[in-house]
Amino acid sequence: MINHSMTLYFICYTIFFKKFQSLKKFKVCLCSPIWTAIPFCYIIVTVQPSGRRKVKNKSYWYKGEINMALLQQWRDKAYDEKANKGDLQRLWADYFRKEKDIYAQLLKTPDEVVTGTVRELAEKYQVDLMTMTGFLDGINDSLKEANPIEEMDEDTNVNLGFDLELLYKNMVGAGADWLYGLEEWNAIFDEDKRKALYKEQKSSTTIVKDAKIYPNDPCPCGSGKKYKKCCGRNV
Repeated sequence: MINHSMTLYFICYTIFFKKFQSLKKFKVCLCSPIWTAIPFCYIIVTVQPSGRRKVKNKSYWYKGEINMALLQQWRDKAYDEKANKGDLQRLWADYFRKEKDIYAQLLKTPDEVVTGTVRELAEKYQVDLMTMTGFLDGINDSLKEANPIEEMDEDTNVNLGFDLELLYKNMVGAGADWLYGLEEWNAIFDEDKRKALYKEQKSSTTIVKDAKIYPNDPCPCGSGKKYKKCCGRNV
């Protein structure tokens, strides 16, 4: 009985699979048969013309494997606390060099909004997918319209339409002097403007502590009395 069931299963599967391949887009429930040792389970997938199958949990099924979204792959690699420190330093040194080159190109034509898929932008700036993913992660807070970086894959359309002042201040806030010190900024903001933006960013992140008032100091309320005999009497 089991042999007959197995034969019937594979015949049906072969017929269905050929039909399945001929469709450009089709939703199907893939499940393991009850008679196998594999626990019963199913995955809902959508097959695109390119052969990529998008899984509902925002990962994607490709060549028999389920892969994490690009951003998670980048963060797992770049912020891996268990990785060799030397390897991480080399990774970040290489990333910062490529990041600087991309910004230098973007700032030469600051009014142009670059768009395309993640893969297309990686090819345009001659970097790998992981580097472009890291770049999109870094610039996202400076964009006029944020990209869906949490769920993007290599075919997701993204934009690099940044706000110039916000981008400059975010570079200052990150302490990235190799970026806010790029010579391309000289043609965008004059020296006074750059100093003003720098000061504005620094002051926004500076914690100012209230001056300590001692008992014999004049009371800040303006009464002329000592603090200990005025507002500080019940402190």
